[in-house]
Amino acid sequence: MKNFSRMFSVSTHKRMEILDVTNNVAKIVGESGITNGIVHVWVPHATAAVAVNEHDTDLWDDVLEAFSRLVPFKGDYHHNAKYSWTESEQNAHAHILNCLIKPHVTVPLENGEMQLGTWQSILLIEMDGSRTRHIRVHVIGE
Repeated sequence: MKNFSRMFSVSTHKRMEILDVTNNVAKIVGESGITNGIVHVWVPHATAAVAVNEHDTDLWDDVLEAFSRLVPFKGDYHHNAKYSWTESEQNAHAHILNCLIKPHVTVPLENGEMQLGTWQSILLIEMDGSRTRHIRVHVIGE
């Protein structure tokens, strides 16, 4: 059993946005030399997440709008009240969404290829941008 781990960074530019990081992850998988196993993608941030879904920017707009309806930016949040003196900590919505979406995904790896479906991509979901986000990729297998 082999383990390979690398981190890469991306910059986000909006408060909420989605970025496709599939190619970044695939590059690290290729560097690993591991052909069969799993690929674990982890975002070490409390206000960002990763998901597997379709690379369709119209769909991404729909997803972000749905998140905004589900957990509005403005709300009666204790976290925001605690930090009412600073704009940068008015982000309870992002923390709540992180709990719902999760900061990680795991994808099977077979014959050197991530086993994503035809329309699937690995997506970084920014919920408190603009920021530099780090994504750690662990490849485990043979």
